[in-house]
Amino acid sequence: MTADVRPPVPPFTEESARAKVQAAEDAWNSRDPERVALAYTEDSVWRNRDRFLTGREEIRAFLSDKWQRERDYRLRKELWAYTGNRISVRFEYECRDAQGQWWRSHGNEQWEFDDAGLMRRREASINDVPIAEADRRLR
Repeated sequence: MTADVRPPVPPFTEESARAKVQAAEDAWNSRDPERVALAYTEDSVWRNRDRFLTGREEIRAFLSDKWQRERDYRLRKELWAYTGNRISVRFEYECRDAQGQWWRSHGNEQWEFDDAGLMRRREASINDVPIAEADRRLR
């Protein structure tokens, strides 16, 4: 198996889709842009809110900036649906900004993978809600 293969690979079963979602959650919670970016194809296409990105380098830069702004980031992902080479998830994350305001972000993602299990497309719709620190659910 080469470094360019990211198991589990499609076609997904419920078990392998759940494993893929858990691997993504673990990687994102590491807040390591290098680690996270390796899960995407070199030419991966993203829509993240109102941002459109293409390729690992843009993804890596985006994530570096994100985790500088979004402090104490903590994420949970949940499998919503899967078929063939696609997985859909719902997610929720919490973080605080530079002024100390806590935020909870809710969203849905649609993922499409290549045969090696690398994500070639990610579509993310996200909504943010300010919360009090006492209302945090993810620690």
